[in-house]
Amino acid sequence: MSRAEDAAKDLKKEAKDAAQDVSDKARGTAREARDRGEDLIDSAREKGADLADAAREKGEELYEAAREKGQEVYENVRERGEHAYHRARDEADRLYRAGERRAGEVAAYAEDYYDEVSDMVRRRPGQALGIAAGVGFLLGLILASRR
Repeated sequence: MSRAEDAAKDLKKEAKDAAQDVSDKARGTAREARDRGEDLIDSAREKGADLADAAREKGEELYEAAREKGQEVYENVRERGEHAYHRARDEADRLYRAGERRAGEVAAYAEDYYDEVSDMVRRRPGQALGIAAGVGFLLGLILASRR
């Protein structure tokens, strides 16, 4: 073979070896990139899990704080309600006693007036009967005109 052919074979072999080296380096770089990508994905998963745990813990803290505040508000409202209930009950008792006292007073006055009217009817029965008839007649007229 000639020198040119040998040189061409050598160049061809060198080109083949260089292409093989580039191919090997490309495969190595691709493997490294894939490994790095997997590491990044794993890291992102871990950080995502950490963030999810932190968010869950914060949510639990906020829930507990809201529950405690709600319990405080409930207790406050319950205490105020009990206080208002007791005040209302005391006022109702006071009004009942005042009504009872007034009813007793009215009953005493009615008894006194009944005795006076009874005495008057016994002394003047005709006059009492005339007054009663007049009052009945007037009431009859008033009620008849309303219909």
